[in-house]
Amino acid sequence: MSFRPFRIDPDIRRARMPPVELYRDSDWWQALCERVFPRSWQLSPAARFQPRGNGLHPWTLLPGCLDEALLLARDENDRLRCLSNVCTHRGMPLVEKACAANSLRCPYHGRQFDLQGRLQASPEFEAAENFPSEEDDLPRAAVGEWQGFSFAALHPKLDFERWIETLNRPTAPWLNADWPSEPTETREYEVEANWALYMENALEGFHLPWVHRGLSKSIDFASYRTELFASGNIQVAEASQGEAAFDLPAKHPDAGKRIAGYFAFLFPNLMFNFYPWGLSINLIHPRGMGHCRVTYLTFVCKPELRGQGAGGDLDTVELEDGAAVAKVQRGIRSRLFQPGRYSPSREAGLHQFHRLLAEYLCGHEPMPRVIDT
Repeated sequence: MSFRPFRIDPDIRRARMPPVELYRDSDWWQALCERVFPRSWQLSPAARFQPRGNGLHPWTLLPGCLDEALLLARDENDRLRCLSNVCTHRGMPLVEKACAANSLRCPYHGRQFDLQGRLQASPEFEAAENFPSEEDDLPRAAVGEWQGFSFAALHPKLDFERWIETLNRPTAPWLNADWPSEPTETREYEVEANWALYMENALEGFHLPWVHRGLSKSIDFASYRTELFASGNIQVAEASQGEAAFDLPAKHPDAGKRIAGYFAFLFPNLMFNFYPWGLSINLIHPRGMGHCRVTYLTFVCKPELRGQGAGGDLDTVELEDGAAVAKVQRGIRSRLFQPGRYSPSREAGLHQFHRLLAEYLCGHEPMPRVIDT
């Protein structure tokens, strides 16, 4: 079956979810790899421990999906760039391990580049005509930085400031937070499910009373809400009586409310989850039609609150999520199944995710800048 464009009605009250082929057909998977991920921003694996002062950090962008060899390079002026990590002569990878250097030299034939990616020397090319040209410099990916985290995109659909605006609310309690420079803890899980199914699960609190019985006791489900932005959203959970909550200033929009967590989604596959004790980042790596790898980076800034409230037992919650979406993956193989409708009161974030997928895949109208639900 070949890829067929689809449209999601902008009115959630009328909308129907995408065709099931999105999750199980190879042509749709190929379309995602060509039209969505190359145009999306991705968190670099260096996170807050990125290279400093002539530092180089090689990484592969979305292994199993894009498999793009990239290189974070920070020069002596603290300027960060993201370069192709492949020599423009014959395709040899340039840097294999994180290191500090003033320039890049290809280990195959000695071609040399500066930390801006410009060709400096190429042995035995003296007789070559019209050489060198800009095509001999290393190609660059776009880069962005936020709160010490670095991001890259091959061909971004949105500029970085527009994309990151979900996290840049002026009253956000996490701005300028005192997070550690490296993750307090890193965990990875292999999930036998399509990456989109995992994201969909993360984008609604609808399943909380049914899948996360322990977590549900920590939050007030009735007040759970979603705020939509241009390329992401924030789910807001209020704390149950006696549970840990943010200490918010009087002028904050949520002042007087006991907020247990803010769960921020950045399209297409990134979650920043803010708790009173710190931050948990979820990176969902597509690894094929029916498989994804989920990486969790935890940054604790208030250890005395760790283990309390909505973010108190993340290991259990993450395992419960993985088990749930693996079952859904098996369920969508049914020949009788076709995706249904959205809950207008509980699935606004899911509806937005599908609209953005349709926009990237099929070129439909852009999302409004801000929508409040």
